[in-house]
Amino acid sequence: MAEGGKVGFVAMTSEEKAKANIPEVGIGMIGQAFMGKAHSNAWKQMPYIFWPPAAIPKLVTICGVHEEALKESAKRYGYEKYTTNWKDVINDEKIQIVDIGTPNYLHAEISIEAAKAGKNIICEKPLARNSKEAKEMRDFIKKAGVKNICCFNYRTVPAIVLIKNLIMDGKLGRIYHFRARYLQEWIMDPNFPMIWKLKKSESGSGALGDLGSHIIDLGRFLCGEIKAVMATSVTFIKERYNEQTKSKEKVEVDDAIASVLEFENGAIGTIEASRFCAGRKNYNTIEINAENGSIWWDLENMNNLWVFWRNESLIETQGFHCVNVTESYHPYYDRWWPHGHIIGWENTFVHIVYNMTEAVINNKPVEPYIATFEDGYRNAVVSDAIIKSSETGKKEFCVFE
Repeated sequence: MAEGGKVGFVAMTSEEKAKANIPEVGIGMIGQAFMGKAHSNAWKQMPYIFWPPAAIPKLVTICGVHEEALKESAKRYGYEKYTTNWKDVINDEKIQIVDIGTPNYLHAEISIEAAKAGKNIICEKPLARNSKEAKEMRDFIKKAGVKNICCFNYRTVPAIVLIKNLIMDGKLGRIYHFRARYLQEWIMDPNFPMIWKLKKSESGSGALGDLGSHIIDLGRFLCGEIKAVMATSVTFIKERYNEQTKSKEKVEVDDAIASVLEFENGAIGTIEASRFCAGRKNYNTIEINAENGSIWWDLENMNNLWVFWRNESLIETQGFHCVNVTESYHPYYDRWWPHGHIIGWENTFVHIVYNMTEAVINNKPVEPYIATFEDGYRNAVVSDAIIKSSETGKKEFCVFE
């Protein structure tokens, strides 16, 4: 027995799965690095956290570039086989869900070909390098009718879902302000080499797509559609040494962006994204100021939510209150641990793959909580407007098609 008298989770044998009448769903992971690790971990955790699951994920194939490391990854994560050709994954009849964690420039081709093969798709953010590419992906996936998720995983943090529910229930009233910052420090060293995230042809943008897309999504998710932007951007280090070509190359993407947002509902906002903030490791914060109060949240303290209500009856203690979002009645927490036993960053991906499994097996929609390719496209439209505004110095409107 587990702590608290609850039965502990034990891995099932194939015979036990059959008796329990739980089907399997085949997973193909394209990408062996950071996201391949995070997503594989999620697929392995999901069935014993969300028990009984709609299906048991079967890790069929992992795809990557470096064969020796790939072989080790397959063994480490428990995939049946590995390949260096992503087409092997999408053409495998044993695979129903293709999970894409590649560099951005590969997202479009793989997603479209996977949809042609009838596969359901999870694609890492940003969905594409620009809105034109994202629209092509959105349109094709919609026509194919496959289940699709753009992996904006912060939507599934229990505290963020709680904010969403408070807004949907009208508890905050009219929203006035949204402000967000996503700050890191990892490319500040001038000797940091040229990598794909610093190449426009491969990434599309810099801090904007890497970090800013997350907070654009949270703005849209919580406060509604973004109507217009004004922005500025900067590249602090203009050249980086490419270890493959043994030469310096021009950096064509932003190192930092700052933008003012206008929402369709009349709210205004600001976002800031930078990879040049010394001491900031993964500093993602949002604040919403509204008619009835304010809410503040910090990813590095993700289980806590700071809330202020204007109608607080006890004046002597009026102020921001810290809510530990770990109660069984909080979003997702009925499946996790007793209150106060916090979850972490990696568990947001468990929520993503849970929702995809439910969508595929039980034909459920992933909206309104999970981002789809439609959200990925709209995010790209806003990002393009930010880039254009930073170039022209003018307000740019977000035009969705």
